[in-house]
Amino acid sequence: MFRHRFPIGLHPDGTPPFPTQLRKRWNAMDAMQGTHLKRWSLACCSLLVVLVPLSFSIERHVRVVPIALLFLTGLWLLVADRSVRRSYRHAWPAMLPAALMVALSVVNIWQHRLGWREFDQSAHIIMYAVIAAVFTLGLNMRRVWNGFSLTLIFLGVVSIVQHHCYGVLRPAGLNGGPASTIEFATVMLGLTLLALLQLLKPKAPTAEKWLHGAAMALGIYGALLTQSRGPLLAFVPAFALVMALHGYRKGLRRRQWLPILVIGIAAALTAAANLDGRLVDRFASIRNEVSTYSPDHNATGAVRERLEMWRTAVRAFKEHPLAGVGIDRFGTYVRREVAAGRTNAAVAKYGHPHNEYLDAAATRGIFGLLVLVLLFVLPFFYFFRHAGDPDDAVARPAYAGLAIVVLYAVCALTESVLFRVMSQSLFFFLLLGLAVRVGDGLRRRAEDHAG
Repeated sequence: MFRHRFPIGLHPDGTPPFPTQLRKRWNAMDAMQGTHLKRWSLACCSLLVVLVPLSFSIERHVRVVPIALLFLTGLWLLVADRSVRRSYRHAWPAMLPAALMVALSVVNIWQHRLGWREFDQSAHIIMYAVIAAVFTLGLNMRRVWNGFSLTLIFLGVVSIVQHHCYGVLRPAGLNGGPASTIEFATVMLGLTLLALLQLLKPKAPTAEKWLHGAAMALGIYGALLTQSRGPLLAFVPAFALVMALHGYRKGLRRRQWLPILVIGIAAALTAAANLDGRLVDRFASIRNEVSTYSPDHNATGAVRERLEMWRTAVRAFKEHPLAGVGIDRFGTYVRREVAAGRTNAAVAKYGHPHNEYLDAAATRGIFGLLVLVLLFVLPFFYFFRHAGDPDDAVARPAYAGLAIVVLYAVCALTESVLFRVMSQSLFFFLLLGLAVRVGDGLRRRAEDHAG
């Protein structure tokens, strides 16, 4: 019978037996591999987040890839991680109106017996609400902001090439025709505001400041080349709010605001010079078109047509104050009114009144208008409240979210920014993602204090 020459469990030198040593080494290797895997996965998620705004402006089938991967990641996080769901609760001012918009769409489709194709916008909202879970991860936000600026540089170059090399009068990006100029300008100006916030960051490396400054210049210049008056006018209050709020809470030194002012003025003057006065003429024509508008005799022209569509939308709301005429049925209503002689034939080709508030009232009724107002108002106060947070991880995304909300809320007065896929996608991606990012920071701090 075999007898142990040494105590069971010990080798002659007193160390644990070989299987135990090997097991510890395996555990250490697993932990190291897990750390590398976590870093690798976070880097991939950061890259995918960077690619999303770019994907809105490229070929339709290609842009599905980063969005699909982020959706699956967000879905897994929501199911598997309770803390992620708690972060969503902190972000309720953005999540609640988004959820109400989806619920109202379901009711509206059922009331009017519409096809589920009209659920398209709500499907996008649900998708980006799930993707927002990815913003609770330890993303490298510095690389994300830099990536957004690189995207803006690319889009600005696209606008320049289309206008100066191919003779396109109003650049529209890579995946749309002339009707896409408005959403293309909105996307560029939204990313310009994000670049502005990074340029205002006092401790940013010099190379990054140059990156964000170049992105701002190309973004403003590219947007001016589109000659889209609505987004350009909406950019002014958003820009002013960011500068004023940052100056009030953080303090703006001359070396911060002076380069930004120079960049903006230089881009505007360069664009104006290259457009041979066309942009100035477009703005100058607003007053003339308003004063000469007549629903019976003169309703042609961008401004006059908007006035006629707004008049028709108000009538649709008065006739159907509770349920509206139905999602995406404004065009049908307009053509019926044209046939009846109550609306000028100049607007028969339109399916949206180029005013998100009037569209919501006309197609979804009073509840649709209320939900749309909440979609802008609640996130505004949520982001405004936390923009001055001492924690930069909370304040930085709050500033970004505030700028995007103001840009879209003002632009929605004269344009269909939530009707068009490119601009709508950027809005809900940033609104919900940044809201959850802020909520995650608030959750972590609350749990730290409680612990």
